Amino acid sequence: MKLHVSSPPRRRGVAAVAAGVVLALGLAACSGGDAAQDDPTEGTAAQGEIDQDAVIEAGISYSLSGGFDPMITTGAVTVAANWHVFEGLTELDPATREVYAALGTDLPAQVDDTHYEVDIREGAVFHDGTPVTVDDVVFSFARVLDPASESLYAGFIDFIESVTPVDEDTVSINLKYPFSLVPERLSVVKVVPKALVESDYEAFNALPVGTGPFKMTQATPDDKITFERFDDYNGRRPALAAGLVWNLLSDPAARVTAMSSGTVSAIEDVPYIDVPTLEGAVDVESVQSFGTLFMMFNTDLPPFDDVRVRQAFFYALDMDKIIDNGLLGNGAAATSFLPQSHPNYQEASTVYSYDPEKAKSLLAEAGVSDLSITLLTTDTGWVADIAPLIKENLDAIGVDTTLDIGQSGGQYTKVDNGDLQVMVAPGDPSVFGNDPDLLMRWWYGDNVWSQSRYRWNDDPKFAELQGILDAAVRTSGDEQQELWNQAFDLISTEVPLYPLLHRKLPTAWDGDTLSGFKPLPITGLSFLDAGLVK
Repeated sequence: MKLHVSSPPRRRGVAAVAAGVVLALGLAACSGGDAAQDDPTEGTAAQGEIDQDAVIEAGISYSLSGGFDPMITTGAVTVAANWHVFEGLTELDPATREVYAALGTDLPAQVDDTHYEVDIREGAVFHDGTPVTVDDVVFSFARVLDPASESLYAGFIDFIESVTPVDEDTVSINLKYPFSLVPERLSVVKVVPKALVESDYEAFNALPVGTGPFKMTQATPDDKITFERFDDYNGRRPALAAGLVWNLLSDPAARVTAMSSGTVSAIEDVPYIDVPTLEGAVDVESVQSFGTLFMMFNTDLPPFDDVRVRQAFFYALDMDKIIDNGLLGNGAAATSFLPQSHPNYQEASTVYSYDPEKAKSLLAEAGVSDLSITLLTTDTGWVADIAPLIKENLDAIGVDTTLDIGQSGGQYTKVDNGDLQVMVAPGDPSVFGNDPDLLMRWWYGDNVWSQSRYRWNDDPKFAELQGILDAAVRTSGDEQQELWNQAFDLISTEVPLYPLLHRKLPTAWDGDTLSGFKPLPITGLSFLDAGLVK
């Protein structure tokens, strides 16, 4: 097989208000407000007759921790598993990021500026055999919106006032204000069986019950997750395999061995150094993602309250060298908040090329000399590989840099306690949605990031940014894109937190036997529309 370094998959946006929680995971150009209504299975024709009795085995990179409740979980494994188990009224295709009707018969129908209606798919049933009702749909939204639930996902749908029944097959989505990205946003809420969640929540959380094409049958930490085809599924993406076995292989060498030996049909998170080993035997593709390595400053702390100092740090970094040496070329230096592959990409007004002399000049203009810093970063493998290269560049402009590399949770405890000068860390909220509003508000909303991490929410520029973002979600098309462009320009200049790069995600699979499989621009593996050929 061959190594694919193809152009990234076509993707279309969604929008949301980001909650202030650390995510410890990761199309033709048009407005993010357009909703794709094409069949999501287009382009996944089988290369041979599908063996409906086959079981697909996969190697998963992350460990299983916590439950599967889709209102709460943000874990890499559980979120990806839930793509196969649950449905929202709408869903985003994991590969294309395009929106399609899932448990809803069609995409939401707009009644007026603040009301939409959705019909529930006729005959839909949960994995326990109970029919889906409007009460289940109303309950699923109400529990996410309830402040007592403390759901991360509430921030993504806070434009919704309520969801109410219209008749036995239809619900009304009632908005607080006009919002142009309703179809995409509804996808963050998965419909769950009200009776089961209320009567036996622990069982539901441990082994979830949804309406998706696969039913989960086992979930054992440090071992495997198993699924079987749900024969009563009547949606548009039926299972093409009798089941799935997800082997939890957090050890990179174990994943590579499982793939090269044929034990599994696909693995995620191929170590960059192992791509050449696998490419001769199986398909390997590195897909451009939004996933970032960002740099963040404590803007309450001099000299990082001076934008010239923050900019100097970006000009100091030779990102091409860092990407080539640290990621073996599997990334792209940031030229805007979004990667160039994104449908709403626009080059920012300020692009940070490698210019150490300009960096020194900016520090001098700000009256900064003999600066010593502790640079916090995480022990994620590829991040730890990059950290010494960043230190080398900062040392070269006269910034005496000490690295503090540690586990993500511990590092953010320091940050939240105010023990921060500068941090470099990975982040990727795009697993929740792909539109600029969601992605920007994750970090630049009025939340824990702006309030207690980079501490920029009292800056007049922060208020200006909120106004731009608020206006953008109330419009669409070219006007919306222009507002988002203004936001890209503002954050590229102010850089309280800003991407250094957007990384590529390498996935490997056996293209000779696994048909319909697509590598993803987000963390996880999807076997929707995938099957093994006979």
